[in-house]
Amino acid sequence: MAMDSITPTPTDGSSAENRMDDALLTVQDAARFLNVTVSWIYEHVRDGSEDRLPVVKLGKYLRFDQRDLRDYIDAKRDASRMRRRKR
Repeated sequence: MAMDSITPTPTDGSSAENRMDDALLTVQDAARFLNVTVSWIYEHVRDGSEDRLPVVKLGKYLRFDQRDLRDYIDAKRDASRMRRRKR
């Protein structure tokens, strides 16, 4: 049996998909995930930004939790729906 056909089974009860969700994204990854430019990401992580993205600072590096970005998108979607209902 070829080694690359073997998928390790997690011993902690988590799935490979869950572990990928736990991985931190780089600025470039976050931009791809949100389908925006890298400069947009930097604009939205600045202190005082009106619409600040959830970010983790590791020294000089910025990292993003994919679950936090999904929550950010969901909040934006909910706010948009609420605005449409008020009209």
